[in-house]
Amino acid sequence: MRKTRSVYRVALVWLALVLLAALTADWLPIHDALHQSLADMLKPPSAAQWFGADSLGRDVFSRTLHGFRITLLVSLGSVGLALVVGTVVGVCAGYFRGWIERVILVVIDVLLAFPPLVLVIAMVAYPGLPLAKVVIALGIVFVPATTRIARANTLRFSGLEFVTAARAAGMSDARIIGRELLPNLVPPMLAYGLLLVAIAALAEAALSFLGLGIPPPAPSLGSMMAGEQSRVMEAPHAVFFPALMLFLTIFALNIVGEEVQRRHDGRAGAA
Repeated sequence: MRKTRSVYRVALVWLALVLLAALTADWLPIHDALHQSLADMLKPPSAAQWFGADSLGRDVFSRTLHGFRITLLVSLGSVGLALVVGTVVGVCAGYFRGWIERVILVVIDVLLAFPPLVLVIAMVAYPGLPLAKVVIALGIVFVPATTRIARANTLRFSGLEFVTAARAAGMSDARIIGRELLPNLVPPMLAYGLLLVAIAALAEAALSFLGLGIPPPAPSLGSMMAGEQSRVMEAPHAVFFPALMLFLTIFALNIVGEEVQRRHDGRAGAA
């Protein structure tokens, strides 16, 4: 148990550092992420450049921090969109039941029938702002899962005494949903949302690696790895460090998400 708590705390500290570094990257005393220097091409890690330089002489450490900003924007934006839409739709399906639930479930089944990768590629290929397209595409892919989670919890809470008492007291459906159901849905939805953030971060990196994410010269962890893969034997640091930072962040998100889920399940079981 102590070991689990220690890992959880280390993961929290890592995520806090990543978030702080991504938000303050423009003000940190580091190299310009877009500055090219032929003299620094493929330089190995050193005291001046902690992660070395890429094939265009750009500082890998600086680009990694700025790449985290894009990863966080896409991850939090897409998961936030999925949580809002999924919660609203799932609550409507679980509370009102009947034809509303049937229509919603049919739409969800249709979305699930499409392979997620094909759906995302089709949306991202549509003309528009790259960042917005990726956020919306991943958000739509996550909506079916968040809808099902919200619906399942709404069905569970709707049969409990506090909701029955609210109905008996003459409260309207809107007040019951807003005052009784939604506050109880926040913990499970947030716990699941943390796990989705890790999936979204990996998905954004994969899309950028395939050239379907944020276009250059904006630094993205996936595009950084894709741009240097042909030189991985000559300068492995240009691929290794962005990949390592992405792995550690996704691992930390999974650790925190699973711990939050475990604590919520424990409280729900005790209740």
